[in-house]
Amino acid sequence: MQTRTKRQREVLDYITRFIDRNGYGPSYQLIARHLGVSSKAGVQRHIEALETMGLVSRKRENGSFSIELPMRHVAAESVCVVEHFEISDNSGTTFRHTVLSLPKVMVGSLSPEDVMTLKVPDDSLEEKGLSEGDILLLEKRSYGRRGDIGAFMLNGLEIVVGQYYPQGPETEIRRFGERETLLLPADEVAIMGIMRGFLRPIPSLDE
Repeated sequence: MQTRTKRQREVLDYITRFIDRNGYGPSYQLIARHLGVSSKAGVQRHIEALETMGLVSRKRENGSFSIELPMRHVAAESVCVVEHFEISDNSGTTFRHTVLSLPKVMVGSLSPEDVMTLKVPDDSLEEKGLSEGDILLLEKRSYGRRGDIGAFMLNGLEIVVGQYYPQGPETEIRRFGERETLLLPADEVAIMGIMRGFLRPIPSLDE
């Protein structure tokens, strides 16, 4: 169920981030401070509305309420967290390293620690059915087979996505959309992960 108002979403997001960071829920006073209001009564109304929708629950302890996320226990058993990379520019030298939650079914028999994801930065692999914005599911491996699609670190500085073609002392990375072939000494190419699947986010209505 979704929140009904923007303010409710703001309260729920703050509670979620606070619990993720601290392991317990924030007080009404902390929520009020985050919202920039002085009255805890307004905060209580938002909490009661969220509780009615089943998005939070309150547990009385030592004469005061603590806030919990009831769906978190269910979600914890069905999702896992993996490393996630986003390339910020065409050079591949600027990238963001975060985490991403995935349904455990997407990981299959692999451990979440052995999986990473990467947002496809462009359409250079469109001929292989991959489009900009797709999320690659990659098995972390230091080796690959000829023709494997994967993510590669070049010289420890640059991330590229392409097809892997080892050629003895050199490694070729093919990127079809740009008709670009990268040919580098093998010791300058580190395999970050080999593709095992991909996710395509639902486009927004204005796309």
